[in-house]
Amino acid sequence: MADSRAEDACRLQSQLEADRATWDIHYSEVAERVLPRQDDFNKIRTGGEKRTEKIFDSTAVLALDRAASAIDSLITPASQQWHGIEPEEEYLLEDKQTMEYCQNLAKLLFRVRYRPMANFASQAHECYVSLMAFGTLGMFIDDLLGIGIRYKSIALSELYIAENHAGIVDLVHRKFPLTARQALQKFGPRCPEKIAKTAEQNSLQKFDFLHCVSPNEEINPRRKDYRSMAFKSYYLFYEGREIVSEGGYRTMPYSVSRHVTAPREIYGRSPAMQVLPDIKMVNEMEKTIIRAAHKIVDPPMLAYGDGILSAFNARPNAINYGAVDEHGKQLVIPMKTGSNLPIALDMTEQKRKVINDAFYVTLFQILVQNPQMTATEAMIRAQEKGQLLAPTVGRQQSEFLGPTIQRELDILGAAGALPPMPPLLERMGGRLKVVYTSPLTRLRRAEDGVAIMRTIESVSPIANVKPGVMDAFDEDAVVRELAEINGVPAKVLRSKDQIAALRASQQQAAQQQNLLEGADTAANAAKNMAKAASEAGFVVPAGASPQ
Repeated sequence: MADSRAEDACRLQSQLEADRATWDIHYSEVAERVLPRQDDFNKIRTGGEKRTEKIFDSTAVLALDRAASAIDSLITPASQQWHGIEPEEEYLLEDKQTMEYCQNLAKLLFRVRYRPMANFASQAHECYVSLMAFGTLGMFIDDLLGIGIRYKSIALSELYIAENHAGIVDLVHRKFPLTARQALQKFGPRCPEKIAKTAEQNSLQKFDFLHCVSPNEEINPRRKDYRSMAFKSYYLFYEGREIVSEGGYRTMPYSVSRHVTAPREIYGRSPAMQVLPDIKMVNEMEKTIIRAAHKIVDPPMLAYGDGILSAFNARPNAINYGAVDEHGKQLVIPMKTGSNLPIALDMTEQKRKVINDAFYVTLFQILVQNPQMTATEAMIRAQEKGQLLAPTVGRQQSEFLGPTIQRELDILGAAGALPPMPPLLERMGGRLKVVYTSPLTRLRRAEDGVAIMRTIESVSPIANVKPGVMDAFDEDAVVRELAEINGVPAKVLRSKDQIAALRASQQQAAQQQNLLEGADTAANAAKNMAKAASEAGFVVPAGASPQ
């Protein structure tokens, strides 16, 4: 007898697939021209199959990869710590033990996240590719026995989602294939008998499975197993409507984020969708230009129709008898097509610029193309970039990175891997918050740097007349603020204590130099006075001062 939970899950999956049918048509159009390696929405593709039949211009393909790499470097760069942890209560920021705990906690997260087996960096990049191509990304944060936290980007063709009343994705279905061998490895003795028998004959035959994660509406807090957890989870053998594994999660294991959403829509819309007409157009224009150029370089031939040139050979170095008359006049001439390639190329370039603008490629090239700009100009450019990217990339911090960090902390806490919480923080409930310190955050703060630089430039002419006006600025605070905004590594900056010690040493050295200079001056004065007295005939007794 079939499990009613499996039947309910399969019916829900059918509904989710029906609701996403229109999206799949849209996704397939985008994938064919922008991300062909993920063109699996309405068709089953064979591994290694060529998927670039509809791509004649690579502008969108290259722009997508550059945009994903740029976003990756802006919000999750592997080369730096792109977020910190702080207590929610501001007065705890002054507690040394609490701040040391938060710093150690952030460092622990980065060590775990960037372990070789964790695979966060590569999977995050794949998520951003999906975000910019299809408008929706999905990351599965798993806790594997003996390995720890493991990250996996989920292809959108496998991902089905639903929101709760607050617009938060709290229900995820993932429909994915496993070979018979993989199913036996994952599910062991609970693997369906049909798959176990198939594995004996063909271990690489694939079967569809369904992973269902949704809120646990029957939480039993007295239980010590998965029934007390916030989310319930089932793995189903889809063909056999059979549950092969069940469990639960304390936090949502899938982080799902969208680029932008339209009213009453759950899935996101992407830059590729916004400029899909331009992408189609530039591909068609490229085909036309290729044909026109081919005709110009290798034009059709016009020949007199007397049958003499029926076997005309257009290959290089070929000899065609009868191609000229007795006077040497050509009987075959190339046809002039009248193609105007410059206009076609200009129109294509305009479309390419629109595509690059949609993927922020032009925005990221600003500083590269203007290396001679002043520091203030560069900061103004950075400010503009931060303002334009803030809505898009900022959403990833709330929908993607925030839930991911929450999931990481939950797994580490359950494993007993977190450092002991300070007593004061524990008494206050242990509430923490994520503080993002990524390059994007600095870009968004560039406005403060522009304000500082402009104010100093405006005041400088006044300082030429009245130097004391610059005393209104705390020079050390200005330097530290600009250094933080521009992302200067903290290790190259001296601490306040080091600066105080250095200045005290410099002041002491200056005082000693003044004493030495004063002693030299007094000695020279005494020597000069003694010489003058001697020339005047006076004898200055030893040890006496000249009067």
